[in-house]
Amino acid sequence: MLRFLPVLILFAGCAVPPLPAAMPEPLSYPPAARDRMLRLAAAEWQDWGCVTAGLPGPALSPCTPEAGPRPESAPENFPRVLAYWRAVPQSGEAIPANRARYERALAGTGGGNLWAEPFWSAAFISWVIGAAGVDAPEFAPDAAHSRYLDHLDALAAAWPAAAPFLPRDPALHAPAPGDLVCRDRSSRPLLAWADRAAERGRFRPMHCDIVIHASPGVVEAVGGNVSDSVALARWATDGEGRLLPEPRPFLVIMENRLGRTPPFNQDSRS
Repeated sequence: MLRFLPVLILFAGCAVPPLPAAMPEPLSYPPAARDRMLRLAAAEWQDWGCVTAGLPGPALSPCTPEAGPRPESAPENFPRVLAYWRAVPQSGEAIPANRARYERALAGTGGGNLWAEPFWSAAFISWVIGAAGVDAPEFAPDAAHSRYLDHLDALAAAWPAAAPFLPRDPALHAPAPGDLVCRDRSSRPLLAWADRAAERGRFRPMHCDIVIHASPGVVEAVGGNVSDSVALARWATDGEGRLLPEPRPFLVIMENRLGRTPPFNQDSRS
């Protein structure tokens, strides 16, 4: 189950750097960057035990766990979540307290709430994309989904032909592997992604997953801090591959353009 309320307190007190007034043209990346994103996301899902959520049925994405699922509180997962946090600027707000919990767990004197806070789902996405080789000017890593999405949105507005990700309406766009599928997790969610422009730069609780499999009928996407794990979400689609509405609406799909901008734009989705 996703948990978000206490994170409001943590991020409400953070200084929010303004987006640059003039954003330089983003660099283009080869298809290998997107392919690496998918491999890393799938490998992390496997390392966490192939946990699935959402649409019933067997996962279409292959996964053979080396061990059974272990939650974030398991000492074996300390280095995994630590690596995610090291990928974002807010690591100093998360790591010291959890190092102390890990030390207590090793000593057998507690530590059961290891990595329970602050939430690390955005750090996971940031780690995957950064480890795939995408530099900060093209994807600004952050511990809040809303802020890295703001950066991607600003890049898309300034450089639509060169942007690494483009915002798409979930009602119109069929997600493909590498896309980010995002939801507003606040108590008063935005009705449309365009509404975010009025509050750009301010924290809003969101959650994004990386699509690793898409076909008419089902989309599968990997996300962090889901059921205290890295898990695969399975969502139903219509015959055209578009996501069907759910009780918690999908807010935006960030179409992955890595490997699809000049000079690498060699496929039909460019």
